[in-house]
Amino acid sequence: MKVIEGDKVYLREITYDDTPLVVKWRNNPRVRNNFIYREVFTDEIHNNWMKTKVETGEVVQLIICPKDAADGGRGVGDNEDNPVGSVYLRDIDMKEKTAEYGIFIGEDDATGHGYGNEAAELMCRYAASKLGLKRLILRAFADNISALKSYEHAGFVKTEDLPKVLCSDGETGDMIRMEKIL
Repeated sequence: MKVIEGDKVYLREITYDDTPLVVKWRNNPRVRNNFIYREVFTDEIHNNWMKTKVETGEVVQLIICPKDAADGGRGVGDNEDNPVGSVYLRDIDMKEKTAEYGIFIGEDDATGHGYGNEAAELMCRYAASKLGLKRLILRAFADNISALKSYEHAGFVKTEDLPKVLCSDGETGDMIRMEKIL
């Protein structure tokens, strides 16, 4: 079911049927290396996330789908969407009206088309209008220049440097904290 629609993409609710794609995307080295949690992602991990986070409302996770089914050309059926990634709000605090924002474009051939920019704008709009949130925060690795540009495009501003963040694989990386007032 479509939740919110833009010019290039629409965002729809995530389902358990998306598990194989999310697992594939999260195991893509381009995606995995931009997360703090870098372990091999499995169906079990994702299904547990769905049950304990999404179904409880602690997380709102939506799937990014280009409106032009020819984009990406992954050969899905005529009546299906063509998912390319996911956008989510986690650690939603309705008392403080805050959440942490995250996104990933999982399909390599879907990068550079502006899908992430528009998905960020749509999720910010959704967070304000449908959830009543007032502030979103995010953390991104300082060397992930394309992501940082996308976040700035969506109105996020840098608030803090986070040096030497320890990742689950033992590597460290400098991160930047950003926020957006909705």
